[in-house]
Amino acid sequence: MTEPREIIGRHWQASANYLSISTSPISTFHSPVSSYGHRSRADESRLPSKQLKPFATEDIKILLLENINKTARDILDKQGYQVEFLKGSLSEDKLIEKIRDIHVIGIRSKTQLTEKVLREAKNLLAIGCFCIGTNQVDLEYARKHGIVVFNSPFSNSRSVAELMIAEIISLARQLGDRNEELHRGEWNKVSNKCWEIRGKTLGIVGYGHIGSQLSVLAEAMGMSVIFYDIIPLMALGSAKQVSTLTELLSMADFVTLHVPELPETKNMIGKEQFLEMKHGSYLLNASRGSVVDIPALIEAMTAGKIAGAALDVYPNEPAENGPHNFDRVNTWAKDLRGLKNLILTPHIGGSTEEAQSAIGIEVGEALTRYINEGSTIGSVNMPEVTLRSISQSQENNVRIIFIHQNRPGVLRQVNSILGDHNVDKQTSDSRNDVAYLMADVSDVSFNEIKSLYVSLETLSSKILTRVLY
Repeated sequence: MTEPREIIGRHWQASANYLSISTSPISTFHSPVSSYGHRSRADESRLPSKQLKPFATEDIKILLLENINKTARDILDKQGYQVEFLKGSLSEDKLIEKIRDIHVIGIRSKTQLTEKVLREAKNLLAIGCFCIGTNQVDLEYARKHGIVVFNSPFSNSRSVAELMIAEIISLARQLGDRNEELHRGEWNKVSNKCWEIRGKTLGIVGYGHIGSQLSVLAEAMGMSVIFYDIIPLMALGSAKQVSTLTELLSMADFVTLHVPELPETKNMIGKEQFLEMKHGSYLLNASRGSVVDIPALIEAMTAGKIAGAALDVYPNEPAENGPHNFDRVNTWAKDLRGLKNLILTPHIGGSTEEAQSAIGIEVGEALTRYINEGSTIGSVNMPEVTLRSISQSQENNVRIIFIHQNRPGVLRQVNSILGDHNVDKQTSDSRNDVAYLMADVSDVSFNEIKSLYVSLETLSSKILTRVLY
């Protein structure tokens, strides 16, 4: 690791909130090669990359909550960052206290990064959601304040799909009830209303990464698969897409839900939808707790309309493990727990060693690429922007990252500031009212780096300025 290079005094560094000048220690992460510039992609990929970092290594402070997998910790530790690891989540007050001094925070599903919390995060550059969902983060506030959010949309898909298969079989055979009975010493060998899943119809709501994998596994078990999605999608195997949710509910023996938390999906399955389902059918939810109206499910199961259900997510989930926590946050919990042929699990769909390891790598690498190179590939709240790496031969090149309000005239102002230099490559993209600009500038001296940074900071459109060298 090379020694940090001081290009300005400590006082100016402090006033800039450590948001500017960087050193170039050893790193194993590189931006994807692009077609900008005069060299071919093949030529560029053979050039050694100059390693960029936004801070002296010891200045990066990262907080990892909720027992983030060791693979992520190893990736971040290797960069020389100051990584603090906690097994659990924090109360809002403690989280606010911690978040004031950190540059990156890693969370799973329990930690709530609300506007109130993020307002105190004056140094925060990025959030890593080590899971699929990002509804625990105020994405709008983060975007408008230049905080980039990453998640892992692929890595736990197989784990969730396998859990669904296991629960479909368990519900069809009433395994939960038989297991509980025998634990009480009761022998109850029955076949009434116990079924094979071969030949049954599975209805998948949301044919994304999880739904499509589940489709393949279910067909391998001999099930017929139909699915509903808001956009036309290519079916895998012999699966068939239906045009409406009502059509799917009326045809399926088992219904599984794999949709995001949106205003459109709140109580997506309620009293009306339970009436549309086949008598004696089953419901499984591994998406978001707000998607199912739980009191309506209790009513439908009590009436015998629904023969069984499996829930892995809930409208309100406890912030920490422990007895009675579930009942404290859900008024209907006792009635729900009293139902037969009901599988309740504590949001463990992606909780396998394989999934958590892969998530740790995926999000850990995304965070490192952003910190070191400014690449937003994989971000859920910012435009996805990247540039090919600066080569080692480009010794005096710097990378400008300028997150700004998306309004007319900003690019002209930025290019006016950069106009006295050769802009080797530049790209910009926007999402709604926020834009993200990256530019590599050649032959820049130490004093000129400071001048560029200060000039960009004075623009009224500025949200965040970073300079990497």
